Amino acid sequence: MIRTILLAGILMASGRFLGQNLKPVAYQDGSQKLNGLVTSNAGKKLPGVLILPAWKGIDDEAKTTAKELEKQGYIAFVADIYGEGNIPTDNASAAKTAGFYKKDYEAYQKRISLALEQLKKNGATPDKIAVIGYCFGGTGALESARGSLPVVGVVSIHGSIGKDQSRKNGPISTKILVENPADDQGVTPEDYNNLVKEMNEGNADWQIITYSHSKHTFTDPKSPDYNPVMAKRAWNHTLMFLKEILK
Repeated sequence: MIRTILLAGILMASGRFLGQNLKPVAYQDGSQKLNGLVTSNAGKKLPGVLILPAWKGIDDEAKTTAKELEKQGYIAFVADIYGEGNIPTDNASAAKTAGFYKKDYEAYQKRISLALEQLKKNGATPDKIAVIGYCFGGTGALESARGSLPVVGVVSIHGSIGKDQSRKNGPISTKILVENPADDQGVTPEDYNNLVKEMNEGNADWQIITYSHSKHTFTDPKSPDYNPVMAKRAWNHTLMFLKEILK
């Protein structure tokens, strides 16, 4: 009897562990192969969250976020923006590659759209999808709103919030949460003010939360900028926002 109970416990624990594995998903942008990841609850009819990684492509923070979102009852898909053979290996190549998509925002929006299609194919309820992004991915989250992609909300986490001012501001129907580290040297007061102006002119439902004593990558445990107190608060704010718009 005791052995049976122990075995059942081991199997249940194993099931929970295996349930947190991310499954690879290959998809295409023309001839370019893309390699995303989806949570193990794929195929169920659940709200979906698209995760846009930082400037070096799919990393541990994006993977951990996907697994945590699965625990919260979401299907999560980690997008591959760069494509197979184009993953940066150092900061210089990451800056160059990310810079290309920041400049060619329509190409960025297209790659996000393709990832959203994969999220829906894996069971996400089409009218209950949000986008969250870190760093370069935070820029993508804002581009999802600017491009009127079919999502109900976006979360930009220490993203580059500036936009080429030659681009006209337009209407924004997507709900927006910006999680901004107070000491991010990559965000100027001008960037901040222009974003507020853009969202107001677009009549967006928006909020910006600024986290004190926090540098750029304050949510990443592997970064020297990591601020565990503020990272936890930012995560709780993300979950509260997602619950409001998706459930």
